[in-house]
Amino acid sequence: MGGLKLPIPGQRNVLITSALPYVNNVPHLGNIIGCVLSADVFARYCRLRGYNTVYICGTDEYGTATETKAMEDKCSPKEICDKYHAIHRQVYDWFNISFDEFGRTSTPEQTEVCQAIFNRLLENNWLSDNTMQQLYCDTCTRFLADRLVEGTCPTQGCDYTSARGDQCENCGKLLNPTELKDPKCKVCKSTPRIRDTNHLFLELPLLKDRLEEYINKMSVEGSWSQNAIQATNAWLREGLKQRCITRDLKWGVPVPHDNFRDKVFYVWFDAPIGYVSITKCYTPDWEKWWKNPEDVELYQFMGKDNVPFHTVMFPSTLLGTGENWTLMKTISVTEYLNYEAGKFSKSKGIGVFGNDAKDTNIPVEVWRYYLLTNRPEVSDTLFTWADLQAKLNSELLNNLGNFINRVLSFVAKPSGQGYDSIIPDGQDAISDPLTEKIAEKVGKYVEQYVEAMEKVKLKQGLKLAMSISSEGNAYLQESRFWKLYKEDQPRCSIVMRTAVGLVHLLACLLEPFMPSFSVKVFKQLNLPPETHISLCDDKGDTDRARRPWEIVPRGHKIGKPEPLFKELNNDEVDSLRKKFAGSQADRKEREEAEAVKLAEQLKKSKVSDKSGISMSFLGLVSNLCVCWSGTESEGMRPLQPEASDHTAY
Repeated sequence: MGGLKLPIPGQRNVLITSALPYVNNVPHLGNIIGCVLSADVFARYCRLRGYNTVYICGTDEYGTATETKAMEDKCSPKEICDKYHAIHRQVYDWFNISFDEFGRTSTPEQTEVCQAIFNRLLENNWLSDNTMQQLYCDTCTRFLADRLVEGTCPTQGCDYTSARGDQCENCGKLLNPTELKDPKCKVCKSTPRIRDTNHLFLELPLLKDRLEEYINKMSVEGSWSQNAIQATNAWLREGLKQRCITRDLKWGVPVPHDNFRDKVFYVWFDAPIGYVSITKCYTPDWEKWWKNPEDVELYQFMGKDNVPFHTVMFPSTLLGTGENWTLMKTISVTEYLNYEAGKFSKSKGIGVFGNDAKDTNIPVEVWRYYLLTNRPEVSDTLFTWADLQAKLNSELLNNLGNFINRVLSFVAKPSGQGYDSIIPDGQDAISDPLTEKIAEKVGKYVEQYVEAMEKVKLKQGLKLAMSISSEGNAYLQESRFWKLYKEDQPRCSIVMRTAVGLVHLLACLLEPFMPSFSVKVFKQLNLPPETHISLCDDKGDTDRARRPWEIVPRGHKIGKPEPLFKELNNDEVDSLRKKFAGSQADRKEREEAEAVKLAEQLKKSKVSDKSGISMSFLGLVSNLCVCWSGTESEGMRPLQPEASDHTAY
């Protein structure tokens, strides 16, 4: 985003990270809202406010999951990483995620930073080497890293039968592979045995006092979300234990220690350091961001299963170096977004995935809006197609789109019916009681919006912005502007110039949530978004929100008003629900079965007339063309129903 940015003393410098998505699959909508989209909204808000902001993310590429996926796909870990890094980048580009740097952890910079931190911990005597028991597969002749083992969760009351060796996906409990009941090698399905192996450990108990001092101070100053505090305190209550930082793998950052040359760093140790190394790829002056707690505020976004790694593990690692690191100020944590009747799952292919969203013909601004209104901030939330339809049709189409289209369409009407696209004078707006009333309301909404967004209450911020649209619609109705135009032109000018100001304000406030929507609105206003998307105190933007009639100057000529949203009808929703039912494997099977069925029907068709083509054959081909589209490489996929002719705003 723009040129290279470094912290500026005396200004507000905000460093934002979102949990690094793993490269073993395409991200699903739960991953997107939990990490990159939430962080993107906050980053865009910070830029809107004029803060010096850098947003860092990238793909987490080392570890067992990559090796496992490479085995399944019969290729090298690097090939898997290259493939999925590109897919992730494409998905996030489509979702308009505004990274300043989207990197990856399999870089020389990652090795340099990771090994430098390790050496400092070693020098400061925070590491120990111990013999540990690890599962060994005689069939595969290798030690099994945590994600190469699956079994039954040992946690009382859970008993999930597909728990991974590092964490139970069902109850969230962190595990060691040897704790699993009835463990199986994920590669060959045989039962592994326990063997001794030497590893390095971070002595978390010795760092406890420093860590607790940091947590007690920053959880208050940074207004940590309640779910983050609860997860962190649960860890502390259980008592900190020494934590292994090495693994018997080949794909990872090599351990720079003579006794451990055959090992790599464990992904929990290595991955958070990726934030630092990706910043190093962004700028050689990375330390000005990461070793500058006096001038930089660090905000981190993630799903709830990542909390202990960011509130306990990573801070302990940095504190142990004895260096002046920029530690996390604020953590924003989401619960789970569930899909229809079950859970989103990358491993099982259940739910809507990032590349699927693009193929639905639902615009990206609608996807972003729906996910953000459904952001699971306090408890798990549920994605349903019916809910998406309701929010699109009632909130975006009938509320927001309706307001903007009514205002701009009326201004664009020719003289005698409207204002010939020219913003009217609207003098003495403050003397109009109705206008004064809405100005006061809008001013308060903007104040509350800023307060919510500063505390990273994104869902509340979005709701407050949308309330201004509702107030705008009520203002138009109460003013009866279409009658005023004929009966009281000066007052009508006040109403319409104020309403245009509200359109401009909405485009600014909603830009963090729906950037492509804001660009469209500014095009219709005939104003350059790069200079008008702003909510800076020093430019007077927030103060001007209390006088919306001053926002767009009189005499300005607007562009061409066009509908911003289209209705999603019941047939389209039914089609989407059926298309995305079951797992990705189920969908592929359905598509292949349908293709075979159609091919059989084609075979049975007989050529009966002189042209060589029967009418029944033509009908079948016609049906085939309607039902399916795509190339051989893409696979066959159902076409979406025709867009509705329903009036769109």
